Amino acid sequence: MSNWLLGTLIVGVFTVVGLAGLYLTRPLVRRLHLIDHSHNDIVGFYLAAVTVFYGITLGLVAVGTWETYSEVENRVDHEAIAVGALYRDIGAYPEPVRSALQNDLRTYTRQVIDVGWPMQQRGIVPNNASGALSDFQRDFMSFEPTTERQKIIAAEAYRAFNDLTESRRARLNSVTAELPGPLWLVVITGAVLSIATTWFFHTASFKMHLWMTVMFSALIGLLIYLVVSLDNPYRGRVSVTPEPLERVYQQIMVSQPK
Repeated sequence: MSNWLLGTLIVGVFTVVGLAGLYLTRPLVRRLHLIDHSHNDIVGFYLAAVTVFYGITLGLVAVGTWETYSEVENRVDHEAIAVGALYRDIGAYPEPVRSALQNDLRTYTRQVIDVGWPMQQRGIVPNNASGALSDFQRDFMSFEPTTERQKIIAAEAYRAFNDLTESRRARLNSVTAELPGPLWLVVITGAVLSIATTWFFHTASFKMHLWMTVMFSALIGLLIYLVVSLDNPYRGRVSVTPEPLERVYQQIMVSQPK
C-alpha cells in the first residue's frame, strides 16, 4: 500500500470516528449541560490533561520507533562497510584463493539483496545467504598465510569477517522488530479517548464544533500514521533498503577487475 493511501486511510478512519461520535453524542451533551456552555471550562481542563498525557506517550512511542529505524539503517550500513572492507582485503590474496573468496562474497551480497531483502519486507527472517557465507568461511579458513605481509592482511580480513557476521546477525534480529500489541492498544485507546473528550463541548455554533473535531481527529490520525510508517523498519514504502549493499556491489565488486 502506498504512503499517501495509507495516510489517507488512517486519517479518514479517525476523522469518521470523530464525526460519528460528535453527531451521536450531541443530544446527550445538550442534556448534560444544564445551562448553555455551563461545563465547557471543565471539559477544556480535562481535554488539556488527557492530551498532555497522551501526547507525551505518543511522542515517546514515535521517538522510539524512529530510533529503531535509524539503528537498523546503521546496522545495514555497517554490514555493507564490512563486506566492502573484506572484499578489498582478500584482493591482496594470491590466486586461486582470491578469485574463489571474491566470488563467494559476490554471491553472498546478491543473495542478500535479491532474495533475502524481499523476505525481510514480508517479516520473514531469511536464511538463504547462509550457504554462500559458509562457502566463504570454508575457503577463507583453508588459506594459510606464509609471509609476514600475508599474515598482516589475513588478520585484517579476519577482523572484517567477524564484523560482517556480527552485522548480519544484528540485521536478521531486527527483522521482527515492531511495537508490541499492548503498546498499540494503549496508543489506539488513548487516541479514541482524546477524540471522545472533544464531543462534550457545548458550543453555540455546531459548525465550529464540527471543524474543531475534524481537525483534532485528523491530527491524531497523522500522528498514528507516523508511528505505523516507522513501526517495522523493513516493511512499507518508508523502510530500510539494501542500497548500501547494492552500492558496495556496484562500486567495489563490479567496477574492479575480478
